[in-house]
This record gives sequence, structure tokens and C-alpha cells, in this order.
Amino acid sequence: MYQKSTLSNGLRVLTVPMPHVRSVTVACFFGAGSRYESDAEAGLSHYLEHMLFKGTKKRPLPQQISEAIEGIGGFMNASTDREITIYWAKVARHHFATAADLLADIILHSVFKPAEVERERKVILEEIGSINDSPQQLVDLLIDTTMWPGQALGRDVGGTKESVSALSRRAMLDYLARQYAPNNCVVAVAGDITHEEVVNVIGEHLGKWKRSKPRTWFPAKKGQRAPRASLKSQKTEQAHLCIAFPGLSSKHPDRYALDMLNVVMGEGMSSRLFLEIREKLGLAYDVHSYASHFLDDGALTLYAGVEPKNIDRTIGAALSVLESMKEPVPEHEMHKAKEMTKGRLLLRTEDTRSMAGWVGAQELLRNEVVTIDDVVGIVDAMTPEAVQAVAKRIITPAKRNLAIVGPFRTQARFERLIAR
Repeated sequence: MYQKSTLSNGLRVLTVPMPHVRSVTVACFFGAGSRYESDAEAGLSHYLEHMLFKGTKKRPLPQQISEAIEGIGGFMNASTDREITIYWAKVARHHFATAADLLADIILHSVFKPAEVERERKVILEEIGSINDSPQQLVDLLIDTTMWPGQALGRDVGGTKESVSALSRRAMLDYLARQYAPNNCVVAVAGDITHEEVVNVIGEHLGKWKRSKPRTWFPAKKGQRAPRASLKSQKTEQAHLCIAFPGLSSKHPDRYALDMLNVVMGEGMSSRLFLEIREKLGLAYDVHSYASHFLDDGALTLYAGVEPKNIDRTIGAALSVLESMKEPVPEHEMHKAKEMTKGRLLLRTEDTRSMAGWVGAQELLRNEVVTIDDVVGIVDAMTPEAVQAVAKRIITPAKRNLAIVGPFRTQARFERLIAR
């Protein structure tokens, strides 16, 4: 599925051969994100990501960076999460060298003009402020804060208005020098291209990049012993709620069983949550669940947006569906969930960006790559008993977390509700 080489400076280069496509995706993955930040640095990784598009020595204007890719019909973007920051460009096959040159340029030669730093600070503050106008995003943040209070894993990746306002250009440069290093980076390339060509081009651009001593991530503080509830009182047409339980890490052997549980419970229009809460009870338009896996922790979370007067009934119905997962999953549901999982995995193999992401993120975070064929084999071998066992382990009353954004005055009623 892929080939891997490691340059002398520690930079790992992975390629995924896709001879049937005409595009190439080049992606650079860094061990940088909100879990690598102190409280005072909250939002620094995200701010830095923005700044790498604001000018280099070779391309001093932001538009010169965007035009370099858009001018050849390609796409370029970046994202920052808790454990990883990604920069990627997807171009036609014959423009591979241009994409590699541009990504290397912004990583190694961004200039951080003071005027651009201040201009982008305003943009990020607006981005943070926009979340308050999006209750669905707000409840996603609130459930994380509820599950992981007072720690990096529970913080907004973008930071707060206070922390972002206080971040300095010097702090960015120090963070860049520490975290953006070849021994803390993986370059993944997918498309109709040979491994040798990729290694030669990447080596030419990044082979002399100097190593550093990057900071490791801040570990999760665990130990929840009682249900928790949080309320953000806000005038909204809908009440938005999340119910979550501590889950499993990305390295846990039972993570795939939890993923299967999640598919049965809350993925798609034939899932239990959708059929019960939307189709049968008519309480919500959007109701779903998702499983998150981090380096040392995880979560199983469900979301629903409902009319405020139906909030109690919806929570009760959601808890009933959750409890139902502790019973053996019938064979027809297991078969559907397996085929849905495998089908969506296999569809990823048609897109160069998806395949670069598949190998690059795993290599950076886990130092290994589980192939899609490996996962298909795991899914095929999954049993109802394995799903039931992980449900009994994860879905426990003492570990419930509830977050609500809506027009309610007191949190106490929800604390009582989640503790039943």
C-alpha cells in the first residue's frame, strides 16, 4: 500500500502509489496542536498555522502563495487539531514539484511580518467570536470542556480571545523552532508518482532542515467518578445537546469494537439514534454519534438539536438507545454496520488526499500504519460479543457527561437528569 524512507535528519517520507489517478497530494504532518500548548500558549498552534500563509522570503505576499497553487488549478489548505497540524496541496500530477516547493517554502522560510501578525490576530479573534453564533459548534466545545476540565484536551484548539490577544511574534518563532522540525514531521505523498522521485524532490527541499527537541503532548487527566452536566444559557430556536462518555485511545486494541458500536448506534439514517429519535419520535432533524480517539484517551459522543420543550424527552430517549447497546447486536445490524464501514473505507482509496492523510497521520502519531486492508480484516472478524463487551465497559452511568446550549436558566435540572 505504501513505501517509507527516512532522511538523515529524521524526516519520514511515505508514498502511496495510485497509478489510476491524475492528481498528487503532498501533505506535511507535524506533532503540533493544542495538546502541546501550555495554558498561556492556548491557540498558538492554530495561530502559527495561519501565519505560514502570510508571506515568505521568496513569496512575500499572501496572494503569491495562494496563486502559486490556484494558478495551476490545485488546492491548498491546512488544519490544526489537538495532536496534529497538517499542511497539504493537491495538484495535477505534472505539478508535483511546484506543490513540494511551495510547502517547503512556507515551512522553512515564512517571515512573520509584524503587521501580518497583528492583522491575522484580528481574523482569528473573529473566528473565535463566530463560534458564539453557532450553538452546534459551541456545544461541541462545551462537551469537551465538561469531559476534560482544566486541561489541554478540553480546550478549544483556537484558544480564547484572552490567550490569542496575548500571544507574541516571539512566542510563535520559538514554537516554530521547537515543534516544526524534521524529526517531528512526516511528509506523505499519494498519486501516480514513484517513491524514488518523491524522496529525491523532498530531500532536495527539506534534506538540510535542522533537527530540534520538540515538546511532547500534555497527558489527559482522567478519573471521572460521577456524572457531569454543563449548560450554556443562550437564546436559541433549538436546544443543542451532547452526551459523551470517556472512550478509548487510538492505540487501544478495542478501539475498532467501539467504532463498530458507534456505527450501529449513530451513523447514518438507519442507525438506532436516527430511527428512534427522528423517525419514531420526531424529536430532532439532526441526531448522530461519533467516536474520537486520541493518543491516551478518547470519547463516545452523541449530538441532537431539538425544540427546547423536548429536551428532557430527547435526553431520556438517547439514554435508552445507549443502554440498548449493552445487549448483543443482532446479526442483520452487525452485517449492515460492517458493510457500511468497509464501503466507506474503500471509497477513501480513490482520493489522493484521503490516502496521504491515512498514512501520514498514523505514521506521525503511532509510528506505524495500519492499512485499509488490515482494518477491513478487523471489521470482518468483529463479533457481536466484542461490541457488547465494549458497550458495557464504556456506557456506564457514573461516566456520563451532558452539555447543553439553549434557552434554559438553571443547570441543576440537567445535573439531576443525567444522574438518574
